[in-house]
Formats: sequence, C-alpha cells, structure tokens
Amino acid sequence: MASTTKHPVLSRRALNRATLDRQLLLRRAPLGVEEAVAHLLGLQAQNTKPPYYALAARLDGFRPEQLSDLMESRAVARIVTMRSTVHTHTAQDAVALRRLVQPGAIDRELAIFVARKGLDGVDLERLAVLSRELVEERPRTPKQLREELLKEWPHADPQSLSLAARCLLPLVQVTPRGLWGRGGQVALTTTDAWFGDGVEGGEEGGEGAASDRAVLRYLRAFGPASVKDMQTWCGLTRLAEAFERLRPQLLVFHSERGTELFDLPDAPRPDEDTPAPPRFLPEYDNLLLSHADRTRVVTPEIRSRTWQGNRAFSVFLLDGLLAGLWHLDEAKDRTTLTIEPFAPVTRAERAELAAEAERTLRIMTPAGTSYDIVHKDPSEQAA
Repeated sequence: MASTTKHPVLSRRALNRATLDRQLLLRRAPLGVEEAVAHLLGLQAQNTKPPYYALAARLDGFRPEQLSDLMESRAVARIVTMRSTVHTHTAQDAVALRRLVQPGAIDRELAIFVARKGLDGVDLERLAVLSRELVEERPRTPKQLREELLKEWPHADPQSLSLAARCLLPLVQVTPRGLWGRGGQVALTTTDAWFGDGVEGGEEGGEGAASDRAVLRYLRAFGPASVKDMQTWCGLTRLAEAFERLRPQLLVFHSERGTELFDLPDAPRPDEDTPAPPRFLPEYDNLLLSHADRTRVVTPEIRSRTWQGNRAFSVFLLDGLLAGLWHLDEAKDRTTLTIEPFAPVTRAERAELAAEAERTLRIMTPAGTSYDIVHKDPSEQAA
C-alpha cells in the first residue's frame, strides 16, 4: 500500500532525464558491451538487429562485432524472459532472470495454451522431460521439436507443443542465430547445455532475496519507478512486498500524478534542464516498454503512432522525448536512413538528427557500402 507521507515531487521532465541517464542515453557510456548488457538487464531481441542498434545508441566506441563475438563465445545469449519476449542477456542473467520471471507472463502464456485445449491429454511434466532430452541431445528448431513431440502425442496441436516446451524450459536460441552479418534459423537448447556448469543463477537467499536484487537492479537501470512500473517491465505481479522490504534503504518521491516512486540514494538524477541529444532507437527498445506510466518518454498523443497492429517501429528521441520514426532501406550497395518527425523540427534539430543518423550509419553499415539520409517533412507524411 502506498504511503500517505508527503515526498518530494519529480516532474515528468526530471523523470525523463533520470531515466535517460540510467539508460545510457544522455551521453554514450565508456562501458564494455557485456557490462552494458548486464546493466540494462538485457536488450529486447524480438528481431535479430535491435540489440545492436540499442547498443550503438548507448555506448562509446561500439562496433557490432563486439556483441556478435560475445554471442559466439556464449557470454551472452537470446532467451525468452521479461514479458515472455526474447531478450539478449548475459549468461548469468539468462539463467537468473528467466527463473525470476517464470511465474509471471511465461506461466500465464502456458496456461493459455492449456486452456485452448491444444494440449489435451499431454502430461506437461513428461513434455518438459522429453523436450529437455531432445534439445540437449542437439539443438533443434521448433519444427524439429514439434515433429519429435508429435510422436508421443499425435493428437495434440503441434504449435502448442513446441510453445509449451519454450514456456516450461529455459531455452536459448543458439548461434548463428542473432550474429551480426550472418543468418540462422531459430534452434534451441537449454541454458544448462549452452552455458555449462559454471554459470550461477543467483539462487542464494531464496525467492525473496532474488526479487529484492531485481528491484535494486531495475531501479539502477530504469528508475525512479513505481511498483507498477517494475511489474510492467518484468511481467510479474505482487512486487509491492519486495519494495516494502527495501523501503528503508530507498528514497521515495511522488510523480506529478501523485504516484509513489522509489529510487536508489546514489543513483543519478540530473537537473531537468540537462541537454538530451537525439538518439535513434530500434523497435521494441526497453526504454519504451518498461514503465506502466510511459509519459516520461512518450506523450499520450503520439503513442498510437509508434505501432501498427503487432508491429513496432524504430523511433528517435528529440530533447529526450519520442519525436518520430526512422527506417532503413538496405539495398545491396547503398543504405538509406529515412527520418520521419511527427512535428516540424527546427533547423538546429534537423542538423543534430542528421549528425546522429550519420554516426549510426558509420557504425552499422558494412565497409564499402554507401549511405544516404532522407529527412521527411511532416506535411509530406500527411499528404
């Protein structure tokens, strides 16, 4: 239950600057790639390229090969975690965060498959055991896994069988899937098989201690934040108990709407007038998905313009707020980055956007490929 004590109020702009700082978006951070992936608690990876663009917007000196090399060495991997979506995590977080969020959206997704009756007659414990044996024997694609499971349950819904296995087991998408400049279909094995015995999942202290550690890390990466904000990020419920346990060691604020916000005493909270340079973010970036109240970054009037059906668009920030879309047209020998603001921009903002776009293209475009930057006027988009 929220406290009735009066606490300092953080303006929406102050929240914006604090969150951008935690997200390494006020200035590019001189961090190693593995350290950054851990600090950010993973990167949304529904598609293969977004983690690379997410890091290009955040890290000083980033090159795509750095993340790709970490994936090949199994220091990081792709796995279903928060909100039952694919993320790129460090090996330790792939184990620990998957265990943490399992009772939330992942178990709810499994319950949906069961309710649809596509798994009638299927013993879920036996399904988990058999699936583990199959993918640890060798990585298997979802199609290959379905074909093997159908031998045991020929009358079950094939899609439900493989998706249930994904919910029941911590399944890593093995390389070459997700490597920069290389392709590969999804093939799965368990975290145990992929990482080996040397990766610990933060079991010490039990479930309560794991929740407390997650709260502190979430605030470090996304705070200041409310209980509902964190629950939106991870897909869990009933996290108020963890926040209450930690309350004595946290600072407490209120938003302009009166929502109670928690934060770490030593976390950065820059002045709200701190400059926020333009940044190009990939689709589904966690900056945009990790708070119940997203108005610190996304104004309500434009929120619907960043999605079409189930598809999210790549977006850019101006003065810290979501201000438009961008997309790439990658031809064989030339890449075009098109900038589509939602509202007219000043000449200075246009120049800043062009400079940031050029920097992004220099990092992300293969050597020898030419590139163009197209700035689309809002009146053209409406026409």
